[in-house]
Amino acid sequence: MNRAIELALDAENEGNLPIGCVICLDHEIIAEGRNTMLFPVFNPGMHAEMNAIGNVSSGLWARANEMICYTTLEPCCMCFGRILLCGIGKVVFGALDTEGGSGCLLHHLPRYYSKQNIPRWQGPIMPEVCDDLYKRAALMFGKINLQINKD
Repeated sequence: MNRAIELALDAENEGNLPIGCVICLDHEIIAEGRNTMLFPVFNPGMHAEMNAIGNVSSGLWARANEMICYTTLEPCCMCFGRILLCGIGKVVFGALDTEGGSGCLLHHLPRYYSKQNIPRWQGPIMPEVCDDLYKRAALMFGKINLQINKD
């Protein structure tokens, strides 16, 4: 989680939302990502989890159920969908996303997702650090939405 926090701070320093993510396998980081939805170009789908998943080596996907996704913020519905479809085994997050987190969806998935296919969900594990990151991300996101709706 410490590396995910570093990535979140890097994202914030670049003018993006302060959210970071790493994916681990066998206690090693195999991929990482940070939020890049604002810079270098505006792309609302460039969340930290999406970027990290995109950086996983294709040869490792056969072991997806052994992977752990560590992210500073509880994943949104878009990111959760990709985590679910990729078969990542566990999600560990630093702060609850009280407005857009997708943990509430875990008990409402279709029956064809057996228990083995649903990622284990753990968090918040570092709210003392990640809650502040979340507050700054929410504030920044609110300003972006105001600007978009104004235009």
